[in-house]
Amino acid sequence: MNLFTNYHDWRSTMIDRAGLTLNHDYCSERLSVLEDENAAETQTFIRLYGAPYHQKVVGWFQQALSEA
Repeated sequence: MNLFTNYHDWRSTMIDRAGLTLNHDYCSERLSVLEDENAAETQTFIRLYGAPYHQKVVGWFQQALSEA
């Protein structure tokens, strides 16, 4: 599996391929989970993709939230 390397590609894929709307509610919901390192979902994400990538994705959701 290829991981995203930049915000533009990540955002485009989320919207165009996954059909998601990166609106305030969705971004806030995802951030509440991803920023809780005790959440099972977040622990699994970090285990699978690594802490540096996790931080990138958190940053991308924060950026998308600021643009919402």
